[in-house]
Amino acid sequence: MNEMPLSMLLGVLLLMLILSAFFSGSETSLMTLNRYRLRHLVKLKHPGAIKTHQLLKRPDRLIGLILLCNNFVNTFAASITTILAIRLFPQEESSIAIGAGVLTLVMLIFSEVTPKTLAAIKPELLAFPAAWIYEPLLKILYPVVWFVNIFVNLLLRMVGVDVNKNTPDSLNRDELKSIITEAESLMPPRYQKMLLGILDLESATVEDIMTPRNEIVGIDLEDPLEEIVGQIKDSPHTQLAVYKKSIDRIIGFLHLRKVLIEVNQPYFDKQTIINLLSQPVFIPENTPVHTQMLNFKKEKIRIGLVVDEYGDVQGLVTLDDLLQEIVGELITDEVAAAQPQHDGSYLVDAGITIRELNRVTQWALPTEGPKTLNGLIIEVMETIPEPGTSIDLHGYQLEVIKRNKNTVKLVKFLPRK
Repeated sequence: MNEMPLSMLLGVLLLMLILSAFFSGSETSLMTLNRYRLRHLVKLKHPGAIKTHQLLKRPDRLIGLILLCNNFVNTFAASITTILAIRLFPQEESSIAIGAGVLTLVMLIFSEVTPKTLAAIKPELLAFPAAWIYEPLLKILYPVVWFVNIFVNLLLRMVGVDVNKNTPDSLNRDELKSIITEAESLMPPRYQKMLLGILDLESATVEDIMTPRNEIVGIDLEDPLEEIVGQIKDSPHTQLAVYKKSIDRIIGFLHLRKVLIEVNQPYFDKQTIINLLSQPVFIPENTPVHTQMLNFKKEKIRIGLVVDEYGDVQGLVTLDDLLQEIVGELITDEVAAAQPQHDGSYLVDAGITIRELNRVTQWALPTEGPKTLNGLIIEVMETIPEPGTSIDLHGYQLEVIKRNKNTVKLVKFLPRK
């Protein structure tokens, strides 16, 4: 090599720098590829994507191949630089150090930072062409790569990592929720909330979404008939619970479509109501929402009472409540319960459930424990706070605006800093 002309040495050095840039950039591009877009392109039969997908099934082999080639190229470039430095500056004792310094700077700019930055921004631009080169190169150098990987895999097993069991492409629910939340430019916010609602079905129970016991609207058969008739005619609900004195003594559910035909007849009485009742359905409070949706469909019913472990009625849940958990404000007035103000604050009805509030505001208030905002405030304060009280509710600042004797009614969440 000492006999080679300077022009040839410079040409070889330039080639090494180009190869080093290729190996560095292709390594970054292959490792930063969007794996889900890659799978999509594989389904579309994209040739480069298919090659790349095959290589990435064994990333240890691919990385071993790239680093093997890159280290060889960089070492060869350093040797050529040493020869050039000695031949150009034979009298300078520091010529080798100067050559090493210049080579380091050149490689850093042209063979490392520039190609890796480009590869990180546009990984497909380099990854797909590189896959066509690496596939035959891996076959040629496979014995060397295999030998290196034996020691690499052994070292990884010593620290508890099994390359064969690694599944980097799998997503957990929280990561998938983050992807949906960040996809603002691809879908309207209402569809984002719908998808997030579907993901939350796995963790939600009927207790999370039920109408609480004290808010159940029903017919007490102990009331006068005239009062019952007025309640039937004025009710905004399709079905009403019918009981005697207490919701714990439930008799059944009355469908208003059936009873409105009879209510103006001269023979209409309480017995007529009883004859039109459907049997009550009782649902354990810890039943998952997705399970109850299947139960409603299988049993062809739309309403049930939620009971605790002692059989006491805790609330009421309908098929509409379950659908609301998915589609949210498309069919309900969630936004009216949490109204954004011009200063960035929120005026919130304290009867709203924590899940609904989180869905509307994209906050992260805890859903374990109390199900409503009122319940969460009372749990934190251990009392029913007076109007004007300021509270730090799990990192969210709020002020109590209105309360009655036993509940908080209205609060104002201050803008988050």
